[in-house]
Amino acid sequence: MLGPLSTAISITRTLGVGWVLYRLWDAAQQKTGFRRLRMPMRSWDAQPLSAWLQSGIPAEPTSYFAWWKNQTRPFFFNNVDRLSSALTLSSKLIKEADETLAGTWRYFGHQAVDVGFPPDWHWNPLRRQGAPADRHWSQIGDFDYGDIKLIWDPSRFTVTYVLVRAYAISGHERYPTAFWSLLADWAQHNSPQRGSNWKCGQEAAFRVMAWCFGLYGFAESSQTTPERVAQLAAMLAVHAERIESNIAYARSQKNNHAISEAVGLWTVGLLFPEFKRAERWRRLGRKILEEEVRQQIYEDGSYIQHSTNYHRLMLHDLLWALRLGEVNGQRFSDEVYERVDRAVKFLYSFTDPQTGEAPNYGSNDGSLVLPLNNCGYTDFRPVLQAGHYLLHQEHLYPPGPWDEDLVWLFGPTALERKPAGKKAAACRSTNREGRSQSLSSKSYSEGGYYTLRGQHSWAMIRCAHYRDRPSQADQLHLDLWWRGINIACDAGSYLYNGNPPWDNGLARTMVHNTLTVDGRDQMSRAGRFLWLDWAQGKVCHQVCSNRGQLEFWEGEHDGYRRLGVTHRRAVLRAGDAAWLIVDDVMGTGTHRARLHWLLADHECKLQEDVGRLLLHTPAGPFAVQVWCSHSAELSLVRGVAEQQVRGWRSRFYADKE
Repeated sequence: MLGPLSTAISITRTLGVGWVLYRLWDAAQQKTGFRRLRMPMRSWDAQPLSAWLQSGIPAEPTSYFAWWKNQTRPFFFNNVDRLSSALTLSSKLIKEADETLAGTWRYFGHQAVDVGFPPDWHWNPLRRQGAPADRHWSQIGDFDYGDIKLIWDPSRFTVTYVLVRAYAISGHERYPTAFWSLLADWAQHNSPQRGSNWKCGQEAAFRVMAWCFGLYGFAESSQTTPERVAQLAAMLAVHAERIESNIAYARSQKNNHAISEAVGLWTVGLLFPEFKRAERWRRLGRKILEEEVRQQIYEDGSYIQHSTNYHRLMLHDLLWALRLGEVNGQRFSDEVYERVDRAVKFLYSFTDPQTGEAPNYGSNDGSLVLPLNNCGYTDFRPVLQAGHYLLHQEHLYPPGPWDEDLVWLFGPTALERKPAGKKAAACRSTNREGRSQSLSSKSYSEGGYYTLRGQHSWAMIRCAHYRDRPSQADQLHLDLWWRGINIACDAGSYLYNGNPPWDNGLARTMVHNTLTVDGRDQMSRAGRFLWLDWAQGKVCHQVCSNRGQLEFWEGEHDGYRRLGVTHRRAVLRAGDAAWLIVDDVMGTGTHRARLHWLLADHECKLQEDVGRLLLHTPAGPFAVQVWCSHSAELSLVRGVAEQQVRGWRSRFYADKE
């Protein structure tokens, strides 16, 4: 553990003087109360619609509503009735929508929580504790009342997408009634800049997206009255002001916050040109998006945050922004489209072809920005199908539930699959009949990801030379998939803030499928989200021979150079039948090495004397054999104790198994 001075020096060396100075300035604004002066708490009445409108635009609700109906800017759709014929009636969707109305909400796309209707917008159901609703947001800590993400989740208004989808296929007015009721209640209990739900500009941007989706989705409902539309318009303007006022902080983080907040500004500025600041918000949102896409999406398509889920979040943000620009005749630059294309291809190469799931690597906070289908949270086919269609007007996957996103974002004609000529089809990685392109082994050296693929099994290996902050200490982690089963998996995140060891404890080396030396992490942990002394990886060899039946990869990292040793890993794939992984600890001195594998939770049999474990999976038996050139102890643990992270994994935020 580094001391305060050593930590400060290491942070400055790692992240740069400019970053440190900005963070000190930001902290000073918070400490002195300057931020409260710059963004004071107000009532909604103090910021009426009339204060935001340009001269000549009527502010009286009935007149404004009539003006808005006549001047409505194009959205992804303008009338859900025209989409209903392309949507499949789903009892699962109706059930979820009705459960929402009954007070059972899905947290982080998975866990059903009884929160009531409307919910307490300041309540943490895991800690069973509420945050104060009468303080300025800058006076409320992120972790003073448990993990703040559990407070934020309902206020993202993700339920809006469920309600609009249910309304489109059923026509029941109870769904728009619920939306407008929730909106009014949120406004009553979250006046501007007051309470924890105003703390984060990204959360404000997610609300902007959801509210706009609800406004257009329920535009023809009898529940959508002039008074309600006028109230929502004013609330959107206040949100855009909140985002703009602190977006420099989001950009300093160098992550998805900057992209999300830029999408919020772009959305309000584009859809509400009647606002005085609309042109400024639209231009600023576009400028930041163009710049951040160039910085955050690497040349090889990998993403700055080293996370599968944040990669999807980024793609959802950009799908929204790019498509909204298209329908309004304001297309982004070709460079942005090219970067997004690479990002889609990158994520596709790490998606299991049988299940649509991907390795759970990096931080996973449960974000699912656009839940526009009945696929599960862990299914990445919806975002890949929509992303590929945006870029190529072709289908990446055959017909399935992942197609619903196409209807909402592009209209029913996007479902048409037109046969292509043989010559044209041969030139493309996919064809218009919807056959998936074949997956092959890939190397993404800029991001530090490598795949080895057989016909029915494949592996992902992490070996990165970091230029941006790592989220987890996972060099040489290996994810192994066989016949749709994640045999050797990543533990995920569970909670960013919980009682130790659950304070982002699954980011540590010891829970990844790699090797630790002397019980140390590969890097120095300086906080929940900050690693210093980055372990840098290097690929030593990569060979494919014998018509692809044999593949060999070898890499190493320097995370244990402070101990005088180097960890090197070699991986050999022999067809689909065998994977051989060899770990070497090279250096001087006597050390204790620990090799860890987190395996799929199936019935198993351990033969401890020979180091063999047999997993009985739905796809058949799978054997894991361990050898060691020195004396070794073998142990098998299934997560049972809350006080240790070993034997647990989390596929969904705030939920572990």
